[in-house]
Amino acid sequence: MPTIHLAHSPDSDDAFMFYALAAGKIPTGDREYVHQLQDIETLNQRALKSELDVTAVSIHAYAYLTNAYALLPHGSSMGDRYGPCLVAARPIEGDPREAVRGKRVAIPGTLTTAALALRLFQPEFEAVVTPFDQIEDAVRDGSVDAGMLIHEGQLTYRDHGLHLWLDTGAWWYEETGLPLPLGGNAIRRDLGDDLLPLVSADLRASIVYGLEHREDALAHAMQYARGLDWVAADRFIGMYVNDYTVDYGDDGRRAVQLLLDRGAAAGIIPHRVDVTFVSDGP
Repeated sequence: MPTIHLAHSPDSDDAFMFYALAAGKIPTGDREYVHQLQDIETLNQRALKSELDVTAVSIHAYAYLTNAYALLPHGSSMGDRYGPCLVAARPIEGDPREAVRGKRVAIPGTLTTAALALRLFQPEFEAVVTPFDQIEDAVRDGSVDAGMLIHEGQLTYRDHGLHLWLDTGAWWYEETGLPLPLGGNAIRRDLGDDLLPLVSADLRASIVYGLEHREDALAHAMQYARGLDWVAADRFIGMYVNDYTVDYGDDGRRAVQLLLDRGAAAGIIPHRVDVTFVSDGP
């Protein structure tokens, strides 16, 4: 019986995606899934060492993983005119690019897509790597000038007295007409041509099951909602578990390639990568 180590963030959207697998709601043949939950930058770093069979990764990080991993065609987190938010303790004044220039900015990891998007917007800032759940505090106490918020912070920063300087998803859409591809699920190529499509089909089935049994999946996800009430958690999950999550589609695939191409053209990513996706099976 193959044991598949499946890693993802302890977030309500990832928990929603993998509810059916975690709860045994879908048949997986002789494949057994062991779930590992860690923050996304930790997963990015572990994937660099090929420690995980299947893992959530930042699309930015995937640029460094292409030899060992392929992207699954589902499981994406797409910001469709919204995305990681740059916030500060005071309202922005003037041009956002000039406001950010030279500032100390808390980012949730060097390989996160939030960091890549901000570098594409304005490369001249001082990055201060900070655990994602400590960024709001760092902004409020003045240890940084601004911070990039991911996960639920995108919905709650105003409640904590912070001000929006930049929504990277809205900016990216204005630039490209495409959604901002934040994260995806990657699978080790060396699992083999027979197993890859079966695992891919299992994960897709889990996402579809959650969407078709929304209340049950949401109830499971609430334990990872970090203070959001039911309505806010449902809204947040709807932002990042949707049709793009079932399949990237043409726009989603174009967006992934374009983001990484622009990162390479800007010298943020050291080389161009050709993105490949696994096909569902069997």
